[in-house]
Amino acid sequence: MAGTRASRLGLIAVCMAALVALMFISVDPETQYYIDEVMDSPEDHEGEIHLRGQVAPGSIDSSSSSFMLIGIEYSLTIDYSAAAIPDGFDEGHTIAIKGQLFNTGDEWILMAKEIQTGCPSKYSE
Repeated sequence: MAGTRASRLGLIAVCMAALVALMFISVDPETQYYIDEVMDSPEDHEGEIHLRGQVAPGSIDSSSSSFMLIGIEYSLTIDYSAAAIPDGFDEGHTIAIKGQLFNTGDEWILMAKEIQTGCPSKYSE
């Protein structure tokens, strides 16, 4: 026989523990910031960022692939030319964006790589 029942169960337990450990190691935790947190000191957040805010009413400009993301005190121009637009994306909705925050000299812009919305059924009336 290949071993006792206890040794086989022990081997399975070790393998399962190793798989769980690998899952935790491979997960890269991302901090999601609210727009007002970032725009208080945007220099501290320059580069890759995961940001949350609301699409400003009347701000979606499909010709320039941009819109304004607003918080309570601040707003930020979002360039979505490199991102797919998901279902549920519309003015007034809260969204999460992953992208690159940079300063053009005149203003701060977020070049979106990924846009995430909540469940589309949440917005239907």
